[in-house]
Formats: sequence, structure tokens, C-alpha cells
Amino acid sequence: MKITFRRIKKGSPDIGIVKNLYTKAFPAEERAPFLLLLLRSSKPGIDFWSVDCNGRWAGMLYVVSHKDLSYLFYLAVDKDLRGMGVGSAILQAARKRYAGRRLFLAIEELDEKAENYPERIRRRDFYVRNGFTELHRKLREGRVLYDILGCGGDVKPAEYKALIKCFSGSILLKFFTMEFVD
Repeated sequence: MKITFRRIKKGSPDIGIVKNLYTKAFPAEERAPFLLLLLRSSKPGIDFWSVDCNGRWAGMLYVVSHKDLSYLFYLAVDKDLRGMGVGSAILQAARKRYAGRRLFLAIEELDEKAENYPERIRRRDFYVRNGFTELHRKLREGRVLYDILGCGGDVKPAEYKALIKCFSGSILLKFFTMEFVD
């Protein structure tokens, strides 16, 4: 599969379909305001991508980087293309694009009591099949607790904090909890 990344910025023609996918793919409590993502994407170290697969629009990827660390903040695949290997192809292309960097992402905590526990297991298994391993850390963003997966090395709490500060600025951090927890 041929994966192509196109940068999203203010005025990009893909904003509408990307926003629609974003709001449908992620629960409200897991979404940053879309306008914030769009405005922050002009900062160094932030990549907001519209993704094509074999010439067809396929999804979106939002990556925040600081030093040698990149956080795959959001990845979503168009619902008509799920289960066809497109998500894996996007992840592999992202791993090539960010080669030499430590990559990590957050997935819903594997809580056996969660209503969607089987879905959470499938999601974790998808990332593991694509080269990510459990980092045995928890992350709280807002009111949601996540498990962390990564490739290329561990992520220390101070590194995450520095990365998020570059993304959000110190003012936003006063209003939102974004931290590793024990």
C-alpha cells in the first residue's frame, strides 16, 4: 500500500473530512478541541496529517515531537477502510517518517470492568502487531487514564511533561491534567 501524508493547516481542503473522522473516532472525553489542534499544528514539532492510501483519502494522524521523542497523539482510519490493513500501513509509514525517534501512544486503560474491554484488547493487540510494546506506565489526560505503548525506548515522565509543554504551553497546562501517574 502506498501511504501519502499531506500536512493539514488552516485552509486545507481536507479539514472537513478530518474533523468529521476525528469527532466520530474519538469519544468526547478523549478529544482536544479541534481548533486547538489546528492552531497548534503551525508550531515546530507538531505534525497534523491527512493520510491517503493508494490515492484515496484514508484518515488522519497527529504527532507531537520534542527532541528525540514523538507522541502519536491521534490516529484514525476512515471507517470504510478499517480491517483492510490500512491502519497498519499508516503506522509503518509513520515509523519510517519518524525513524530514529522514540515513538509512543496512549490507549484506553485495559480495565476489565470497562464496557468496551474486548475492543480495548483488540486495539492494544493491533499496536503490538505493529511493533509497539507496553511501557508499563499510565498517563492521565483530562479525566481519562491511558496505558502507554511505544517503540524505540522508554518514555520518562519528565520527557512527556516537556513534550506536552511544547505542545500546549504552560498556560494550558494550568487548566488540563496531562501527566504520567503511578
